[in-house]
Amino acid sequence: MSHAAGLFHSARFATSVAEAEQLNAAELAMLPEVAFVGRSNAGKSSAINVLTQQRQLAFASKTPGRTQLLNFFTLTRRGSEGRSEPVGYLVDLPGYGFAKVDAGTRIRWDQLVGGYLQTRRLLVGVVLVMDARRPLLAADEELIAWLSGRQDAHKLRLHLLLTKADQLTQSQRSQALRQGEARAEQLALPTSVQLFSALKKDGVSELQDSVASMLPQAIAAPRG
Repeated sequence: MSHAAGLFHSARFATSVAEAEQLNAAELAMLPEVAFVGRSNAGKSSAINVLTQQRQLAFASKTPGRTQLLNFFTLTRRGSEGRSEPVGYLVDLPGYGFAKVDAGTRIRWDQLVGGYLQTRRLLVGVVLVMDARRPLLAADEELIAWLSGRQDAHKLRLHLLLTKADQLTQSQRSQALRQGEARAEQLALPTSVQLFSALKKDGVSELQDSVASMLPQAIAAPRG
């Protein structure tokens, strides 16, 4: 198991934000944030739950597009005196790519999630969750374009998480990974790629290490 496992097991719900205007007023510390985002039914909630070793930290709605909130989870580590100190947030963003929502819902999603991804200064990394059987669809590329358009895009880390890999043959897994790596090489922002299976718990340590590496305070030595 990854040395970062304890960090993610510490995840606790902090707050939810429903409107872009509420973001700056939210009771959040000035800590780095790593966002999880992906198409509806790509396995985002399952990935967060497996990452944190908590069965229901992120709730999966059976109705795509129903949950339109940014959910923040505090990550803590044990300091030099044995006290827990916060080092960052995981941010669970609403799924996208849903077919059965009205135009108003789509506009709110763009304002809330698009605005967060494009302008949030505390955002240090994004985990883009994609079904390994259908990666890099048009909506995924749109999201990548939003991130690439940030002024600090070269500082932002992107991790392409190809989920449900257990449903692919070995040949298909290799092909999906090659496709993701080829796209990563084309991007200006630092991008990593991995296969993942929440069902089989494959790739968990790799995901933990990748996300932890986005949070400098999480892997620094305890302050003395």
